[in-house]
Amino acid sequence: MNGIYTDVHCHLTGGEYGDTDKLLNDIKAAGVGLVITAGFDIPSSQQGAELAEKYDFVYFTAGFHPTELKKYKQGDLDIIAQLCKQPKCVALGEIGFDYHYPDTDKDLQAEMFLKQLEIAHSLNMPVQIHSRDCAEDMYLTLKNNRSLLTDGALLHCYSHSAEMAAEFEKMGIYFSFGGTSTYKGSKRARKAIAAISVNRLLTETDSPYLPPASKYGTFPNTPASIPEITANIAAIKGVEEGEFAAIARQNTLRLFTKIK
Repeated sequence: MNGIYTDVHCHLTGGEYGDTDKLLNDIKAAGVGLVITAGFDIPSSQQGAELAEKYDFVYFTAGFHPTELKKYKQGDLDIIAQLCKQPKCVALGEIGFDYHYPDTDKDLQAEMFLKQLEIAHSLNMPVQIHSRDCAEDMYLTLKNNRSLLTDGALLHCYSHSAEMAAEFEKMGIYFSFGGTSTYKGSKRARKAIAAISVNRLLTETDSPYLPPASKYGTFPNTPASIPEITANIAAIKGVEEGEFAAIARQNTLRLFTKIK
């Protein structure tokens, strides 16, 4: 992990990037020394495990994303639990709520979120949480199940208010921000970053999505965008870029304790 930059949440398994060796070499050349590829269903979680086994600076998560639950089959959570036991699986995720789409099955999302929180707790694993258009339900769910969060939690690509962030932070939750936070119009993200303690902030890309300002309209985004995201958060917090890159790495290692 020689590179100073960290991407705690990206998706490297979907085939959007072409040659994987070139992609990973380009990421390293950009100074990114630690990457976590996030699972969102069974195939992406399994492919993340394979990628992490091949590349020393890549780790993975395993979980069922709320908008992917139509794929769910009996026994899939057992597969997730087994994947979580692998040495380079650093969290269960991404899991959570997504109320963006009109066909949202909120009851199913709630059931599967709670089941996966329980699995993570039983395995002493942190969780990576997806939270979109659901601030109140997410807050109440995490508050009411705080006993399941003793191994840590990350709200990835945080999109709720600064005021809500303060309430989540009281629960010991971490936050990561990606490319959208670099846009001048992203006032909510900027306010949240300013309000959150620096020792709770992490950097991500959510690649291949959400490119930063300098790459607006391009696809796929890659973890090589992390330096721009890091510099933006550092500027908002009033610290040097290199200093914040080091802080973000320390925060990452504190949360994801299986990273060597």
